Amino acid sequence: MPSLENIMPINRRALVDRHCPGLQRFDSSCPFTVGNGEFAFTADVTGLQTFSDLYDQTVPLGTMAQWAWRSQPPPAGRSAGDFEWTNFDSHGRPVPYPYVGSKMWFGVKSAYWPLDPVKEEVGLWLKHNPHRLHLGVLGLALKGNSGQAVQPSDLAGINQRLDLWSGILHSQFQLSGQPVSVRTACHPTLNLVAVEIESPLLAEGRQIGIRLAFPGANPHASHAKDWLHPKSHTTAIVGQTKNTLQLERDLNGSRHFVRLEWDHAQLATGDPHVFHLQTQPGSDRLSIVLAFAPQPLATALPDAQAVFAASAAHWAGFWQSGGAVELAGSTDPRADELERRIVLSQYLTAVQCCGSTPPAETGLTCNSWCGKFHLEMHWWHAAHFALWGRIDRLQRSLAWYQSILPQARATARRQGYAGVRWPKETSTEGQETPSSIGPLLIWQQPHPLLYAEYCWRDTPTRATLEQFAEIVEATAEFMASYAALDPATATYVLGPPLIPAQENHDPSITRNPTFELAYWAFGLELAQTWRTRLGLPRQAHWDDVIRRLSPLPVAEGVYLAHECCPETYTKFHVDHPSMLGAFGWIPGPNVDRAIMAKTLDRVVADWRWCETWGWDYPLVAMTAARLGRPAQAVDILLMDTPHNRYGVNGHCFQFKGLPLYLPANGGLLAAVAMLAAGWDDGPQSPAPGFPADGTWNVRAEGLRKFV
Repeated sequence: MPSLENIMPINRRALVDRHCPGLQRFDSSCPFTVGNGEFAFTADVTGLQTFSDLYDQTVPLGTMAQWAWRSQPPPAGRSAGDFEWTNFDSHGRPVPYPYVGSKMWFGVKSAYWPLDPVKEEVGLWLKHNPHRLHLGVLGLALKGNSGQAVQPSDLAGINQRLDLWSGILHSQFQLSGQPVSVRTACHPTLNLVAVEIESPLLAEGRQIGIRLAFPGANPHASHAKDWLHPKSHTTAIVGQTKNTLQLERDLNGSRHFVRLEWDHAQLATGDPHVFHLQTQPGSDRLSIVLAFAPQPLATALPDAQAVFAASAAHWAGFWQSGGAVELAGSTDPRADELERRIVLSQYLTAVQCCGSTPPAETGLTCNSWCGKFHLEMHWWHAAHFALWGRIDRLQRSLAWYQSILPQARATARRQGYAGVRWPKETSTEGQETPSSIGPLLIWQQPHPLLYAEYCWRDTPTRATLEQFAEIVEATAEFMASYAALDPATATYVLGPPLIPAQENHDPSITRNPTFELAYWAFGLELAQTWRTRLGLPRQAHWDDVIRRLSPLPVAEGVYLAHECCPETYTKFHVDHPSMLGAFGWIPGPNVDRAIMAKTLDRVVADWRWCETWGWDYPLVAMTAARLGRPAQAVDILLMDTPHNRYGVNGHCFQFKGLPLYLPANGGLLAAVAMLAAGWDDGPQSPAPGFPADGTWNVRAEGLRKFV
């Protein structure tokens, strides 16, 4: 029998320390990142970004911040207003969408595609702008004995370790037979990276220096860098002393500021975008701090030692707060690997997914989808913070929803709906990015209802109710008005047009997807509960939609992707098996357990697992757990497929161009919380989602129950 709570608390330091990742060789697929949720710095084996260009085609070495975006001017003679929305027929009325598509939809002829070249030109510009900035490449300037540039093969004795308990990256190697040691850390609240280098070579003043280079912006590349157009941006010195440098960067009017401070070195310039620190003979130590901000950095920065101390205090506090899961003592041979993934995923999501806006799918490492964030993925990135007793890290991004209420209301109003329609793919301003998929997705709409519920469960006060009242009400208003009453069946239907969570369906024929129907019923009931808590009456129209919502589509005893998709398990058995989310991720108020059990069996047997995504495994594991199949839940969570493998640094590779995928890490943590702490109407036994056959020893602290 797995144990949930033991008398003795988990030794969290030992738990974390045994999973600190490390490298003993150069590996461009496995950099390490330090950060704080708002700012992140990704480094190679030297502890800096010395060989940055060698990582561009694998995992880029990003220096990124939540506030750092840039927009190109629109095409000559064009403006955003030149992009016309495409009308889709929705139950007899035209509904406009910011749609850009093609004549073919996954091999099937689609009824909708743009014909106007102006629309395509402006739509492409809107898709690429704004995009994230790479703030600057900070690396070692290494030379061999003869003054030649050093290659990775010239480094010997590589030994790198990311100390998770302190957040400090320790990097050691030998150059020309001499040791080099580098410590790297990010300040817990500032957009600042600190570095300390020790080596006898520093005292010689000729083989090690620092190189800080500023690229232009590249919206098309995951590394976000442009070295080919130096005149497209400016780097101006606005302040300088013996040991400090202040810079102003300007990229098409996107301005930000940089401050560099150092000791035991002198500054050398040449290229207008490149700065060198040359070490001074006599000292074997060099410390630097580098900070970025949207406003001028006029005051002195904390020195490197202060940053290391702040980082250590911050991360020790992180690990000692919130939840913890330990699997030591389990006899299942996979236990250590699952525990490793749990620890590393906590670190990675804390570094990349808990900022003031929802994160991009690659966080602050890559410029995936031009750095834009996807709101349907926000749950997978960050909901686990609530389940692991770290609600504050989820709450940091929730104010952003309040800030874009005007845009979301305008979208709903333009389409003839009530309330707010949340975008799918967007950036800080909250406008929907034109695409062939995003504008037609709907499963992100109920997410804010869940976020509000998590906050209520953590702090069940009147203040919490009032904080989210407007968002809850407006979200439910849209959901109720989006459901269309079909006079032929006297039921409310979803779509067409829509694209379900499983995105390989033609929007013009997609109707009543299983997962979305269940989520609509669950979300509207949750919104009614919120009204009741506020002392308000239930909304009659919402109740009518809940009561008369279409039944979940079934054929041959299993749930379908949507009611017009009899080929769910033959032609469409790729991408997300989203129908399982109706009774896994949510409790499925309109789900038949027996049918869902057969659906799970069919998915496991017939799905093309090599064509799935990293969050699919936690999703399916949740369904297995809720169906009372804990052994199967663990098997699926740890299934060995190309898209469910976690590297040394904890990242889950998907494909070239998406070398890390943080929804997989966040999804893993959400699923583990469910398996270890249980769910609202689940068994009361300890760790009900793990097998009770004696092979798993589960110790858990500080977790919250799943809905």
